[in-house]
Amino acid sequence: MTALEFTYNLDQVSKTLRPFALRLTRDTEDANDLLQDTMLKAFTNREKYTDGTNLKAWLYTIMKNTFITNYQRMVRRKTFIDTTDNLHYINTADNSTDNQAYTTFAMEDITQAIESLDGAYKTPFMMHFRGFKYHEIAAKLEIPIGTVKNRIHIARKELKRMLRVYSRLD
Repeated sequence: MTALEFTYNLDQVSKTLRPFALRLTRDTEDANDLLQDTMLKAFTNREKYTDGTNLKAWLYTIMKNTFITNYQRMVRRKTFIDTTDNLHYINTADNSTDNQAYTTFAMEDITQAIESLDGAYKTPFMMHFRGFKYHEIAAKLEIPIGTVKNRIHIARKELKRMLRVYSRLD
C-alpha cells in the first residue's frame, strides 16, 4: 500500500475513532489530542501495518495504548516519593480525609432542616428522597401529580435556603 493510499484510508477511518477517543478521555480537547497522536503514530509506523488486515482495529489498538501510556505518565507525574525512613508513596492529588465531626454537624443540620419543613412539603419530599416516583407519591397521598412536583420543589428551595451556609464552604 502506498503512502497516499494509507493516508486516504486513515482519513476514512479517523471519523469513527473520535467517539472512542471521547469515551476514553471524557473531554473534547483531550479527545482531539488523542486522535491526533493516534494518527501521527499510525502514519509514522505505517510500514508495520500488514496489508489486508483490519485497519480500524489496528488504529483502535494504537489509540487505546496511547491513552493508557499518557494516563500512566500523568499518574507518575502526580506521585511524590517520600525519601524518609518509611519510604511511603504519597499521591499528591488534592485528596484529603476530613474529620468526621464536620460531617456529623452537617447531617444534624440537614436533619433539623428537614424536620422543620411543613408536613405538606416534608412528606412528599421524603417519599421522593426514598425513591418513590411522582405518580406513586400522588396516588399514596391522593393529590394531583402537579401538586406533588410543586411541593417537592418548594421543599428543596426551603432546604437550600436553610442550608445556605454549606454552599459557601466548597
